[in-house]
Amino acid sequence: MDFVLTPDQRRLQDLVAEFAREEVEPRAEQLDRDGVFPVDLFRKVGQLGITAIPFSPEYGGMGLGVFDMALAIEQLAIADQSLAVTTMVSVAAGLIVQRFGTPEQKARYLPALIKGEALAALAGTEPQAGSDTASFTTRAKRVPEGWCINGQKAYITNAGTEISSFALTLAATNEPDAERKSFTLFIVPKDAKGYTQGEPYRKMGWRSSDTRPLYFDDCVVPDSAVVGNINEGRYLMHKGYQQARVFLAHCSLGLAEAALRRSVAYANERKAFGATIGRLQMIQEMVAQMAVKVDAARLLAYRAAWMGDQGIDCQRELAMAKYYCTEIGTQVADTAIQVHGGWGYMDDCPVSRYYRDNRVCTIGDGSSQIQQLLIARSLGLDVRFGS
Repeated sequence: MDFVLTPDQRRLQDLVAEFAREEVEPRAEQLDRDGVFPVDLFRKVGQLGITAIPFSPEYGGMGLGVFDMALAIEQLAIADQSLAVTTMVSVAAGLIVQRFGTPEQKARYLPALIKGEALAALAGTEPQAGSDTASFTTRAKRVPEGWCINGQKAYITNAGTEISSFALTLAATNEPDAERKSFTLFIVPKDAKGYTQGEPYRKMGWRSSDTRPLYFDDCVVPDSAVVGNINEGRYLMHKGYQQARVFLAHCSLGLAEAALRRSVAYANERKAFGATIGRLQMIQEMVAQMAVKVDAARLLAYRAAWMGDQGIDCQRELAMAKYYCTEIGTQVADTAIQVHGGWGYMDDCPVSRYYRDNRVCTIGDGSSQIQQLLIARSLGLDVRFGS
């Protein structure tokens, strides 16, 4: 077993870490307070080459793997998880287009995404259905011009910024009275007629990422908007969710690492009872437990990303990484608040933001409960989703 990164991976990690430390971290608190998506900062992410990492050189990418992308996302998340999740969602959507899209779709949409000049969204979740994708009610029906989409999506990231390009939208495409629904995936450009991006949500965390509802009112797109095969869209969207899970695991991993670092630094500075609190055994115990959780999470996250690059079936490992990393992200952030005491509860303290940001990670891209069901099913238990 080789747990050592290659020299190229080390250089990539160091490059993104320097950028995150110098460009992102100094702005993270103010961005969280203002709740505004930083277009200029995301463009710098693109200029640095981060958004190009896992894409084919044919479209301007670096041709590297998911693991390399995950390393970069982890470093961004150490500075600001909001920026990291914005990046990972756009990349995950772009990878679906690269894998399943037509040559025309790839040529039209990928170059700008890869340069970081545009953003893409994954529009799956609906107001009454998240992990239960079979219950999505947004529908698309055949019309002379192509397909007419009607419905609503909720909690969608990246769809409403000035550089948003398209939303990969999942819609039912069989007859309403069919025994089982079939879904198709569509590329819906931001300026498509009948497609509206609602007002951004007021959120507990991820305040500087763009999250809003989407409305489709007789939104007509041509046949060329179909990604992959008709009635196979649910499979493609699940592939995208699986991709996003390993990235989201690294988002939580980076945040947990940041919480650990700040706790160690604070424990070495804050004085109480005549010495720094780092000399108190209870503080030492909390910090030690944080360190173990972060290291265990890193091993799970790295294994899942590596296995994916090797073409190994790793659905269980993806579920384990997503479940554990996102759960310990919140646990470590919570402990960091305890280490910081009253200061940790203040909005001006970064660990307060860490807790708020990471809380949604146990919900999005398949909740912790769904991941546990997937793990149980992979072990041979009779786990069924729906009737």
